Amino acid sequence: MYPKTFDDLIYEFQKLPGVGAKTAERYAFTVLGWSDEEISELAETLVNLKKKVKKCTRCGNLTEDELCEFCKSSKRNQNIICVVQNPKDISVIESMQEYNGVYHVLDGLINTQKGVLPDQLNIMSLLKRINENTEEVILALDPTVEGETTALYISKLLEGKCRVSRLAHGIPVGSHLDYTDAMTLLKAFEGRKSS
Repeated sequence: MYPKTFDDLIYEFQKLPGVGAKTAERYAFTVLGWSDEEISELAETLVNLKKKVKKCTRCGNLTEDELCEFCKSSKRNQNIICVVQNPKDISVIESMQEYNGVYHVLDGLINTQKGVLPDQLNIMSLLKRINENTEEVILALDPTVEGETTALYISKLLEGKCRVSRLAHGIPVGSHLDYTDAMTLLKAFEGRKSS
């Protein structure tokens, strides 16, 4: 229906997560309407992304240097490490503007059904970061079966080496009990506090 080059662009857009055929088609028409300069800027940005962005050699976060902004900051508490699944999770935690430690990116979660085993994740480098000065490791992983499995695995590895904590789970503010699933309610009861 469309020229091959246009179809190729639609196909490439569909490789993005959450982008179906109709959205990819809209993106392609949008790009078709761009000036040569705008298209050149996009192309250059994509090429630079691949050339310049790499993983921090200490924590696995995205950076253009050897160390990311958090690992090289003297203003961050280097002895508190927040473990996350991927770099995107860091921006969510940073949006709170409350956490002042550093991060460690696992690049996934243990998932035996999909063949993702602990040795395929960035766990060994986390263990190498732990020393007598480490105050706490915070496991900020998704409350899924894979997240729970990964958290349990890391907790066992760090047992006796430092304090290990998990993010609290429970009922979100503004929701109703009758819309809460059993697992969320169980976690809320387990994590209850005195008032």
